[in-house]
Amino acid sequence: MTKLLQISQLGHEVLRKKASFVENINNKEIQDLIDDMINTVKDSNGVWIAAPQVYESIRIFIVASNPSQRYPDAPKMEPTAIINPEIVYYSDEILKDWEWCLSIPWVRAMVPRNKSIEVEYTDRDWNSQKCQFEGFIARIFQHEYDHLEWLVFLDRLDSTKDIITEKEYQKIISK
Repeated sequence: MTKLLQISQLGHEVLRKKASFVENINNKEIQDLIDDMINTVKDSNGVWIAAPQVYESIRIFIVASNPSQRYPDAPKMEPTAIINPEIVYYSDEILKDWEWCLSIPWVRAMVPRNKSIEVEYTDRDWNSQKCQFEGFIARIFQHEYDHLEWLVFLDRLDSTKDIITEKEYQKIISK
């Protein structure tokens, strides 16, 4: 039976610690954690969540893109467990767009990210995957990857002038 996990907030040390490699993906605790993370991200209306955001400093994140009030143009993607990821290629083209985080829910910021990336990771069935992502999914992947490397999206900003409150962001998109 899956459960809802508590989400760590900015300031907790787990968000500022490099996550550990997952050795045994078939371990019941790891599989249960993946299920609980999927349940938690769905319940929070998020489109992604990393293990450090649920107080587990290991290299797992869930990408679960869906259009929502926060991201109305997000593509639909089935929840996918990304384990021990590596970004093996970054495009030179950088795009700035709005980001938000379950661990910093009161602000948004215009974050520069690489437009496209090539990644390698292991899925929950222990299969090696190699994919190319661009646009929104590349942004999601880089955001979550940063959580595994002890970074949050605010660390990527060109300027603090790129930060606004969630309330102000909602005004912008409702116009």
